[in-house]
Parts: sequence; structure tokens; C-alpha cells
Amino acid sequence: MACFLVPAGEAIVTTVLTKAFKSKEKAEMDPTSEEVHEAVSAKLPFSKKLSWLNNMLWGGSALLAFEHVWHGEVVAWFPFLTAMENHDEAMAMLHEMSTVGVSMAVLVTAAWGVMVLASDVIMKKQELEDTAQLQEIKTGDSE
Repeated sequence: MACFLVPAGEAIVTTVLTKAFKSKEKAEMDPTSEEVHEAVSAKLPFSKKLSWLNNMLWGGSALLAFEHVWHGEVVAWFPFLTAMENHDEAMAMLHEMSTVGVSMAVLVTAAWGVMVLASDVIMKKQELEDTAQLQEIKTGDSE
């Protein structure tokens, strides 16, 4: 009925947050300092990670909205949701939004959290390997 509205609402919030974090990260970067630029570029910015969640939520919401249009539950005329035409169906729609919609949004956010943790582990492992290679090069040069 309208379960796609919950992840779409979360997607709106993440869109705003992504833009805010991106502008904050740009303001913190000093283009004159190469050391700062290297340190920042070696780490994935949070705005990039948040954009992953944003894309997952918008994509899922769009697919669900299309499915609801396909089944005639969303129409091009007011009130747009066919469930809003009578009280009983509206209550069923609100129940679906509070159960299915919230569950989908939480599941997508949890999957994103696992993605972020995995990317952090991979980046940390790469950083350790790079450090070990650098140490190897330094000890090889001094001998």
C-alpha cells in the first residue's frame, strides 16, 4: 500500500545529511597542505559512505513505488494512495507502514552498517599492508 514511504522518508533525511557532511568535509580540507590531502584521500569520507545508504534507500523506494503503481495501489489523482479512500483501508495502510515499511528501512540501514564495517576493515588492512611495505623499503634502503 504505502510501505515505500518509510524508506523514502529516511532517504530524504540521508540526502540532506550527505550534503551537509560533504560540505563540512570540503571546508575542513586545506588544499595547500599535501600531507593533509594524502591523509584525507587515504580514508573514505563519511559522506561517501552515507551516499551508499542514500542510494540504497532511493533505489529500493523507487522499485517499491513502481510495484505499487503496477498493482494500482498508487494512482495519479488525489488522494494518490487508493487506501486513503476509506477509513478501514487507511488504518491497514498505516499498520503496513509501521510494520513492513519500518522493517525494510531498518534492514537496509543494517545492511549498510555491515557494508561500512567491511569497508573500514578492508581499508585498515590495506593501511597496515602499506605501512609494512614502507617499513620494508626503509629497512632495505638503510642496509
